[in-house]
Amino acid sequence: MSRDLNPDFAAALAARDLRPVILFEGHFASGPLRLWSGLGEIGWAGESWSGAGALLGLGSIEETSEVVAGGTSVSLSGIPPHLVQLAIAEARQGLPGRVWLGLLTLEGQILADPVLAFAGRLDVPEITDDAETCRITISYESRLIDLNTPRSWRYTHESQQALHPGDLGFEYVAAIQDREVTWGRG
Repeated sequence: MSRDLNPDFAAALAARDLRPVILFEGHFASGPLRLWSGLGEIGWAGESWSGAGALLGLGSIEETSEVVAGGTSVSLSGIPPHLVQLAIAEARQGLPGRVWLGLLTLEGQILADPVLAFAGRLDVPEITDDAETCRITISYESRLIDLNTPRSWRYTHESQQALHPGDLGFEYVAAIQDREVTWGRG
């Protein structure tokens, strides 16, 4: 992974006693949900992050030298009912989500600035409820997935009217599309 690391973060990686953490921020209709992979509350970036303990799972995050639209998933198991309700009622496709990898000091404070491991948009939440546990898995896709989406907008008068009613910028496009224009001397 070739990233610019904060010197404090790089020095902590060289130390023997590492306490890695995962921080997750997902946006929902009512606002952001911030969780981290420990217990209790922790403060970072001016925000309060709720502990999800060992219940926070993270899918694989792949980094390649190619331009590929990758994705990952964030999962919680054994979760309280209010988070199930949040996932059912307020998950909206396309809302942002981010995952950071960080390190804790021995006092339980986040060391330096965690490294952004993934940023993407919410794709599909999946809820698995069986007799023993309830598990929410939320999939996130990279913004590069938009490159595969065909655009329906065209350079026509009709498309321009749909976007900006009254704008006549493309009014004569249809009339000149088959017109032969001779430039210079004939």
